[in-house]
Amino acid sequence: MRVIGIDPGTVSIDMCGIDDGAVFLDASVATGEALADPAGFVASLAAHGPLDLVAGPSGYGLPLARDADLTDDAIRLALLAAPGEDGGIGGLGALLRALAASALPVVFTPGAIHLPTVPPHRKVNRVDLGTADKVCAAALALREQAARRGIRLHETSFLLVELGGAFTAVLAVDGGRIVNGAGGSSGPIGLRAAGALDGEVAFLAGRVTKPLLFTGGVATIADVAPDDGEAALAAPSTARAILARDAYLDGVQQTVAGLGSMIAPPFEIVLSGRLARSAAIVAAVTSRLAQIAPVCRLEGFAHHAKHAAQGAALIADGLAGGAHRDLVDSLALRAATGTALDHLHVISPARARERLGL
Repeated sequence: MRVIGIDPGTVSIDMCGIDDGAVFLDASVATGEALADPAGFVASLAAHGPLDLVAGPSGYGLPLARDADLTDDAIRLALLAAPGEDGGIGGLGALLRALAASALPVVFTPGAIHLPTVPPHRKVNRVDLGTADKVCAAALALREQAARRGIRLHETSFLLVELGGAFTAVLAVDGGRIVNGAGGSSGPIGLRAAGALDGEVAFLAGRVTKPLLFTGGVATIADVAPDDGEAALAAPSTARAILARDAYLDGVQQTVAGLGSMIAPPFEIVLSGRLARSAAIVAAVTSRLAQIAPVCRLEGFAHHAKHAAQGAALIADGLAGGAHRDLVDSLALRAATGTALDHLHVISPARARERLGL
């Protein structure tokens, strides 16, 4: 199978292509550059054809939507963006629409909220249990742990801690299946994002917009530019940077401890994402988490594309009938159903749909 996986990040959009296991595409481009020319981006993918499947940038996720299912309404549900809004990453909606309209065999993949392996009571009043790219990173971690430890997929057990360029998220995998999660907008503080908001803070803000969800994290607390947040976290040199670092590390530790109490030991903690490339940040996070469980870094098989893009490629291969079919089965991706709005009670799903113009 010749497939491509795509990870749409706040900082970069990454692409990983595999052909019967051999990497033929391993690229990372600045998000602004990629989204400035959606048609050119699609053409660059098509140049690597013919392709059996492309796991596209799926936002909050859809239950394996492709072809006729890739409607404008479906794209709004994937981005959770109202008419006139961009879903947080400016231009991503245009890219999704360009991919949906192209001749490429594109599939949008589910987020954790869509998976039947997460019990319904853990979905109550939740939308972001882990976006589609986090599920893809978990797929890579699942495959890697099974190979590294010489166990079967259904014997894997770990907490995936995604240290992203904007958000921080944690997914719980037990018995080879995702069973719980705290997504970037509902979990700990991120490099750029505030994570879960105190309800009273949301009230005081007056209106919680998409841009607000991408602020309030380490860079904001440390009072540095977003691009300088990683350096401030890795080597804080001011009182505000130290405050930001401590809040970041505490948030990760608290979330991991909580989710770790809900899966059966023994398990590992696996670090992934952009910040997992920083030795200083990995050391600081590991010092907090090692008391909970053994910690390791997700290695992957590509040099440039982020972990989520690599996992997306494995999922695309499995969905297309390739060697990673068992990975798709273990994660129950084909059984994904519903929308990200189905489990709301504070507001009704119908009201949420109206907010999105649906």
